[in-house]
Amino acid sequence: MFSTLSDRFYKWTKGWLIFAFFILYGFLAGFLFPLIQRMMQGGSDGIQPLDVMLFSNPEKIFSMIERYGPYNRLFYRNVELTMDLVYPIVYLFFLGLLISWLFQRGFASDSPMRKYNIMPFGAWFFDLLENTVIVNLLSVYPAQPVALAWILVVLIAVKWLFAGASILLILTGLVMAIRNGFKKQE
Repeated sequence: MFSTLSDRFYKWTKGWLIFAFFILYGFLAGFLFPLIQRMMQGGSDGIQPLDVMLFSNPEKIFSMIERYGPYNRLFYRNVELTMDLVYPIVYLFFLGLLISWLFQRGFASDSPMRKYNIMPFGAWFFDLLENTVIVNLLSVYPAQPVALAWILVVLIAVKWLFAGASILLILTGLVMAIRNGFKKQE
């Protein structure tokens, strides 16, 4: 299965497609999500989305949910059920295609490194699980299921681990592609 996913990314790798996903990613990460966060803050500093609260604990998570207030809990829940389902798909394809493009130019086609182009799938998968838990926590408030909050803490950490590994793979691919003059490797 993983090999099939890896091969598909290599087949879909085209510069224009990577650029299109880059534009979408930039719009979501650089404009839309900061706008949503500012809307949630409404003049109150310190309010942040749960999915960026790395190394948190249930007490901090429930405190943040309380600080949102009724309107922002509903608003955030709706964001998680709409835009935060689109965003992981966009970054999955942007990062996966970019890694694939760089690895085509940085590593020989039989290199074991070429299979790591699927690393963004880990971030995507754990991001979707994280979103599900966030929606549940926002929906059951004022109940405070501590076990679910701990699951969220783990999911956030694992998602960022995969995202960080994807960035490291991009840097590795870039170094190797530069070394090979950006020529496709056979």
